[in-house]
Amino acid sequence: ESDTASEISFQLNRHKKTPSTGSHSSDMASVSSVSGSVLSVYSGDFGSVDAQGTVEFALDYDEKNREFQVHVSQCKDLAVVDEKKGRSDPYVKTYLLPDKARMGKRKTSVKKRTVNPIYNEVLRYKIEKMVLLIQKLNLSVWHNDPLGRNSFLGEIEIDLASWDWSNRKLNWYPLKPRSLSAVNGVDHRGVMSLSIKYVPPGSLGKWPKNPPSGEVHIWVKDVKDLLQLRPSGVDSFVKCYVLPDTSKKSYQKTRVIKRDTNPVFNHTIVYDGFHTEDLKDACVELTVWDHEKLTNHFLGGIRLGLGTGLSYGISVDWMDSTQEEVAFWQEMMLAANEWIEGLLPLRSL
Repeated sequence: ESDTASEISFQLNRHKKTPSTGSHSSDMASVSSVSGSVLSVYSGDFGSVDAQGTVEFALDYDEKNREFQVHVSQCKDLAVVDEKKGRSDPYVKTYLLPDKARMGKRKTSVKKRTVNPIYNEVLRYKIEKMVLLIQKLNLSVWHNDPLGRNSFLGEIEIDLASWDWSNRKLNWYPLKPRSLSAVNGVDHRGVMSLSIKYVPPGSLGKWPKNPPSGEVHIWVKDVKDLLQLRPSGVDSFVKCYVLPDTSKKSYQKTRVIKRDTNPVFNHTIVYDGFHTEDLKDACVELTVWDHEKLTNHFLGGIRLGLGTGLSYGISVDWMDSTQEEVAFWQEMMLAANEWIEGLLPLRSL
């Protein structure tokens, strides 16, 4: 099951006036509202140490006092900042995103000369539960430098919308390198590794015409650094649609990979029924979801297309590919029968 090939015949419904959008344009505001605030979270000199080690903490919401509590217990095996003296002076810092400015940062005390600091401190936010559930917790570890040249030692980001609030126990989490997209001011949701290929009609053999119509091949390899939703990780799968798809016949999904924020899918999907001119107006939407019994939770996605805002002359909100996504699709269009490899950041759609 590790390498599933799915053949799907895809007919574009061009003449309907209301193509299925698969998203709402108002959702796009969430990306821009994050971008202004995240940059300042990463202020300070990052130094050149690689993130390593783990942090132990627990989350709780005190209903009576309407207070969010982050119980920071300890860290283990942090990176050494000052090689000569073999020392780090670490502290832990938290933010609630994207509303960082209003809620502010919280910090633990600094523990000197240790890569295994013990804090046992509670960082508190007075905040309504409803507001808290649309935030992410960014918890990062830093080396404190008296001259203000603080060095980044690692971080973890928790999506509070899907956090299991019945779990109040202390748990260990691996510290991750700071995400490039966060530094660039984008909501960080992980990175998808994939390859795509376009096979034009008749390009594999002239008689009989092979293939009879064009094919788009999508090979979903893996996703790195998904949001941590539970102490055990996340149970994720990928959905794929080709838009404009008003019939849902293009719907495909991978199997679920359990308890892993770096799932490997290795799943191939083939869509036929594609004519070369359709590539200008179609869009491949890949979304990653956390699998839960009652409802699946959206983790992030990408849209591969030309990003023109139009499909067959109709204005659609899903034709909104980023520059990277557009470049990837254009490369496929220009290189028939060749696999094009890509590494694309997931985003909110």
